[in-house]
Amino acid sequence: MKPVRALAAALAERPLVLDGGLSNQLEAQGCDLSDELWSARLLADGPEQIEAAHTAYARAGADVLITSSYQATAGGFDRRGLSRSRAAALPALSVELARAAAAGVPREVWVAASVGPYGAALADGSEYRGRYGLTVRELADFHRPRIQALAAARPDALALETVPDTDEAEALLAAAGDTGLPLWLSYTVAGERTRAGQDLAAAFALAAGNDQVIAVGVNCCDPADAERAVELAARETDKPVVVYPNSGERWDAAAGRWYGRATFDPAKARGWQSAGARLIGGCCRVGPELVAVLAGVVGGR
Repeated sequence: MKPVRALAAALAERPLVLDGGLSNQLEAQGCDLSDELWSARLLADGPEQIEAAHTAYARAGADVLITSSYQATAGGFDRRGLSRSRAAALPALSVELARAAAAGVPREVWVAASVGPYGAALADGSEYRGRYGLTVRELADFHRPRIQALAAARPDALALETVPDTDEAEALLAAAGDTGLPLWLSYTVAGERTRAGQDLAAAFALAAGNDQVIAVGVNCCDPADAERAVELAARETDKPVVVYPNSGERWDAAAGRWYGRATFDPAKARGWQSAGARLIGGCCRVGPELVAVLAGVVGGR
């Protein structure tokens, strides 16, 4: 395996490009993601598809690959009928698959282990609402085993992503505190508020002064919300900013389809970068083609 510098050190030198929506590429490869485990199902049923999707983004110019562990939980694997021992091995496998893809390109590529919100495990869209009726301690207890399993596989960072409210952000930071791994914290937002309706500036401020946090920002949001969010994150913390919005299309949960026009414009990354963004990518419906353009804008490739 080729040596890779610490992600924080690399961020200090230049902005880095994140990948795009893993599910988007998996579907393009013909994978069925209708299961409640979403892309995490393929850790058990088609790991080669996950590695191929990571490879597509790495070849497109992504500097950081986010693992397929967003929805990988013990409860979800148990409902799928996997044995406890097999389920326990899958978070580490998600890191290994991204590492294998990273090794296939002739430049430094980092791996961030995805830790999705509690609502993702419910598979009912509640990660876009938050406020699950659980305490911070209960949420931390839920997240801790998966975080520890991912940390044991030694990714370059943890991606605490698509966080809908400050209670869950506090819980995730607490659960990840013992790992010693660098991490980023990114909220899913609507305008200048978290999905749960909290003030976004105050939400970002939770990360200020936490040395484990190497970036704070937003993901899985409308591209139109990105620039203001970057400005707020840069203002409220002493951290680099991470931003990876969706394509701009809308998801119709009842019909099970996307609709509307894609508005993700890689050229907008120049403004995000000027406002303080150092980790820049795409989320849902942003594929390798857009990431390749983004890499040209952000990294001059």
